[in-house]
Amino acid sequence: MGRFGRVYKDDAEKAKRSKIFKDNVEYIEFVNKARTRPYKLGINEFADLSDEEFRATRNGYKMTSYQQLSKTTPFKYGNVTAPATMDWRTKGVVTEIKDQGQCGYCWAFSVVAATKGINKIKTSKLISLSEQELMDCDTSSDIGCEGGLIDDVFKFIIKNNGLTTESNYPYEGTDGTCKTGRESNHAAKITGYENVPANSESALLKAVANQPIFVAIDASGSDFQFFSSGVFTGECGTELYHGVIAFGYGKTSDG
Repeated sequence: MGRFGRVYKDDAEKAKRSKIFKDNVEYIEFVNKARTRPYKLGINEFADLSDEEFRATRNGYKMTSYQQLSKTTPFKYGNVTAPATMDWRTKGVVTEIKDQGQCGYCWAFSVVAATKGINKIKTSKLISLSEQELMDCDTSSDIGCEGGLIDDVFKFIIKNNGLTTESNYPYEGTDGTCKTGRESNHAAKITGYENVPANSESALLKAVANQPIFVAIDASGSDFQFFSSGVFTGECGTELYHGVIAFGYGKTSDG
């Protein structure tokens, strides 16, 4: 793990991490040699973490009962025809991948990514917005590294009249005190948000065809932890742990 800058506090911790790393490497090699899945696994910066540790430090999405949506949810793109493929990266609507570090702050990163995406579409300006502002200032129901409620995050951005830039309020990876002088300098805003109807793949495609959107996924399991390339088709449960954005869709050559 030297290439990932890992430093352990003592020999006992190093021995523990070495054992976890060895077990994970054996699993990665087993899956790749079997060639039974349309994706490959690889050694990465999470290779010295157990599955439980990976989930605890990276997955911060929290779901409440009111987010169990029905198919009757109002949907502005209901009559839209989705194209066969979409990739908002080719249109300059998404920035480079960001690293949330060892903090369950996916809820803020994904909402910020969706916000800057629609802002780019509406204003033609791709602005990197501040995740740290949400961590420090949106504290009514969202609890920083411990997780957040997505509807409440969008409501905060609306009430706050937007978000400032990442350069003005840079990411620190820890919970802090709201820096009101910085957060008042808004660079992008939204006036509303909408939930995509539940259990409808066609509705999801229509939404993504019009803008990058927030989605919650089951990010548990070693296959997700060590995913490297290909089309991920790993096991998926019903518990949603991780917030990301969907910025495109399509089909591979083999369907």
